[in-house]
Amino acid sequence: MTSSSLLSSNSSARERLLELKFPAEFTPGAQAAIGTCLRVEPEEKVTLICDRATAPIAASLGRELAANGCRWNAFVLEEIALRPVTDMPGEILADMETSDVSLFAVQVQRNELRSRMQMTEVVNRRRMRHAHMVNITPQIMCEGMRADYDRVDRLSQKVLEKARRARLIRATTAAGTDIRAEMNPEYNWLKTSGIISRDKWGNLPGGEIFTTPGEVNGVFVVDGVVGDYLCAQFGLLEATPLTIEIKGNRIAACSSDNQQLRDEFEAYTHTDENSDRVGEFAIGTNIGVERVIGNILQDEKFPGIHIAFGNPYGEHTGAPWRSSTHIDVVGLKFNIWIEDEPIMREGKFLLEP
Repeated sequence: MTSSSLLSSNSSARERLLELKFPAEFTPGAQAAIGTCLRVEPEEKVTLICDRATAPIAASLGRELAANGCRWNAFVLEEIALRPVTDMPGEILADMETSDVSLFAVQVQRNELRSRMQMTEVVNRRRMRHAHMVNITPQIMCEGMRADYDRVDRLSQKVLEKARRARLIRATTAAGTDIRAEMNPEYNWLKTSGIISRDKWGNLPGGEIFTTPGEVNGVFVVDGVVGDYLCAQFGLLEATPLTIEIKGNRIAACSSDNQQLRDEFEAYTHTDENSDRVGEFAIGTNIGVERVIGNILQDEKFPGIHIAFGNPYGEHTGAPWRSSTHIDVVGLKFNIWIEDEPIMREGKFLLEP
C-alpha cells in the first residue's frame, strides 16, 4: 500500500498504517521516539495523529507501537476533517481523554494553530506524555531523530542547572547579534531534551531548554530560519538574514534585503497585542544536529540561541500573559555567557555532556 492509497481503504487507520510501506531508514528514529523518548509501556494506551503527507512516518511509529504491545489508535486528519483544521476533531480529543501518550506527526497548514492548542490543552490537563512532531520529514527522521538522546539529556541538564541560577544571559554572533536577556526568577525554566515526561510535553526531535524571559534587549540577526508557516516559505536565511531590534522585550524594528520576508514577519508579529513580545528564550542542545535545514521542528534544537515572539507557554513557564501566535527565530554560531561564564563559543558547547 502507498500513502496515496491510504484513504481509499475501509479498514481502520491503524490497520492501514501497519500495511503501509516505509523506508527502513525511518526505523531507528521511530524506535527512539517510542522507546527512548516516550518510553511507552505495554500496559499503556497511545493516540497517534498524522496526515496523508506524513503517513509513511506514522507507519514507522505504528510499527513500533505494535511491537511494543500497547493499545493504540490512529487518526489521519484528512479522513475526518477539512484542511486547514481550525478545530481539532472531537473524536481525536475524545480518544486522547483515555490515552497515556500521544504523538502528533503532521505537516501543518496555515491557520491550524488553534486546533493544536486544543490538543495540547488535553495533554496539559491530563499530564500526558506527548510528542509534538510538527512538520516532521523523512530528513528529520534520518537526522535529528537519530540523536543520542541520553547524551542530549545530560547536556541539557547541565545547561539548565546553570540557567536556573542566572539573572542575565548574553549572546553574540559574528553576523551582528548582541542581546542581553534578564531572567525573571518567578518564571520556570523547562527542559525538553527529547526525554518526555508527564511534566512537560515536548517536540521531537528534542533538545532545548527554555523559559519566558523577564526582558530582552538588543539586536537578533536571524541567519538561520524563522518559524511557523514562514519557515517553509522562506527557508534558510543566511544569504538574506532578518535583523530584529528588540527594546523592552518588544520588537522595535525589523529589516531585511528580502522585503517580503520582513513584511510577512511584521504582519505575523502584529496579530494581537502580545504577538511582538518575546515569550520564549531558549538554548538549543541537540548536539546530534549539525546544521539548519529549513525546518523549524529540527532547527530550533540546533545548538545556540533561539527566541520566540508571542505565546509564552505560561501554563509551564508561569508567565501570566497570552498571545494567539508564536513564532521562533533561529540564529547561527553563537557565543553565549550565563552570567559571566562562557558556555558556547562560535556554536560549540564548552560543556561536556
